[in-house]
Amino acid sequence: MDHTLETLLDEMKQEIDRWAAYISNIDADKIVKRTTLQVGIHSGALLEYAKGRVEVTDGELDLTVPGGKAGPSEWLTGEQVREQIVPELASYMQHKLNGMPPALIDYHFTFNGKFQVREGGVNVRILEYVDGTKKKLLLERISAYVGNKLEAGKYPTKPLETFFLSRHLLDEGLFPELDPGRIISVFENIQQVNKGNKHLAEHRSNLSGALRNWVENHWLPRYFDNIGSEWQKEYKRKSDARLDNPEQGLIELVLYSAILILKYEPSYSRSVGLSMLNCAIELGSTRAKRLTEEGSGTFAREDVCLRGELAECTANDVFAEVTIAIKQETEESYARALRFLIRLLSLGFPKSYQIKLKSSVKQWLPVKGLAKSGTHRFFANALEYPKLQPLLEEYAGVAMETFEWYTDTEGEKSCMPGSYAVFGLGLADRAYFPLVEQYMEQVDEEHQSVQNSFTAALAGRHGVNAETLPTLVKCMLHSGDSMKLKIDADLGDDRILRLLIDQVRGLKRHEVEHIVYLIWGGTDKLKKIAAKAEGERGKWLSELAQAASRG
Repeated sequence: MDHTLETLLDEMKQEIDRWAAYISNIDADKIVKRTTLQVGIHSGALLEYAKGRVEVTDGELDLTVPGGKAGPSEWLTGEQVREQIVPELASYMQHKLNGMPPALIDYHFTFNGKFQVREGGVNVRILEYVDGTKKKLLLERISAYVGNKLEAGKYPTKPLETFFLSRHLLDEGLFPELDPGRIISVFENIQQVNKGNKHLAEHRSNLSGALRNWVENHWLPRYFDNIGSEWQKEYKRKSDARLDNPEQGLIELVLYSAILILKYEPSYSRSVGLSMLNCAIELGSTRAKRLTEEGSGTFAREDVCLRGELAECTANDVFAEVTIAIKQETEESYARALRFLIRLLSLGFPKSYQIKLKSSVKQWLPVKGLAKSGTHRFFANALEYPKLQPLLEEYAGVAMETFEWYTDTEGEKSCMPGSYAVFGLGLADRAYFPLVEQYMEQVDEEHQSVQNSFTAALAGRHGVNAETLPTLVKCMLHSGDSMKLKIDADLGDDRILRLLIDQVRGLKRHEVEHIVYLIWGGTDKLKKIAAKAEGERGKWLSELAQAASRG
């Protein structure tokens, strides 16, 4: 063997040693014990060589992508890589794997090489290793998990389990013949057992992430070339690409993936879902075309389409959108649209949805920080008609659900379905305070903050008194620390202060502390105010500060 080549091989082996030492510097057994659905941590490594430099990482390599341009300054040739380097490195890496703790390496491990040589770039699979014992164990665990925790399950599952399970079911190394019907059924089961759970969005994100990875890295390359970039993909159909049956088989998974992305992923992912549908349409899928035009077909035509002289409504559950065209700005026009929405949601239309409004009127609720969206405008317009309040209350009752969101809001403007109707009704009439309290009980304050501004607006509209204080306290309990609530002046009235003390009696210490912080800026500040107060008032303030104090 050429001395220079031997030196290079020694350097490559040293880099493999460094990589092995680096990945071994963790407690792999502890990591894989988190879930039965993980049998190893690392599933691959990549060796890169260019201009005399060698590096081994956990990176992946797309072997379908050609190498780089020719490197005339390189002394290494493609023949040397294939005939001398690859066999030597394959043997060396296999020896390394055999000596590693079992939990470090997954059931399937690939070692790829990316070499810059005299002729150009060479991308090559150096080693592919399958541990048959681990594979058998993982398949048994997958079957047991699906049967016990999903098909017969009654309790929420862990997002980490969904992360691994979704990827396993789409792994052709585990399941050479993917079963779209079974996979979709399992994915639906995951969402069902986690319905109403705070981790539902994370489960859905794991499902759509696994599907997107499979579509982009396995299905699409069979029929399309990516003529865009790695970050901005653009697909061109291959000249010989065709499907024997464009309505059945793996394309069902592609359509399901597109639907999940369009329904539940952030708006910036919308183009990905649409691209999948367009690719399916190019391959002859009439269902994909129908999905873009009519929705999934789950609902009867009369339930997703309303035609009339006053208003027209159409709903597409794939895009989770309702288009409402108000043809005449009348009370009855909005009443018909509200009845359409109430029936639609009661039939199972996604509660995370948005309204595309066509109307000449542009009203907004007097609450700071709300998104100026079509959904917001529709309800603000409808709230201009007092006789529609009972319908709006009925809508709110159907729409409200924890961990669901209007999809035309993001970040600090995110809000639970029903928010605009509840806010408007609460501001309009104290008769709807019970609805406001019901809403607050369902709010996920960790991921929503619009109730902060609403609470301030509610206090400003109705004041602080015996009738409003119970509802304001409920609102404060479900608002964040950033809320600006200026009612300390109202509490200068001893009667109101005593009412507040009566309201917080029985609450947990941290809840009282939270309310004290929103009103006075913290327990320490309240203690100072109490020390300066005279008579009974000082005693009451001290009592309140004590109820909010730690230890």
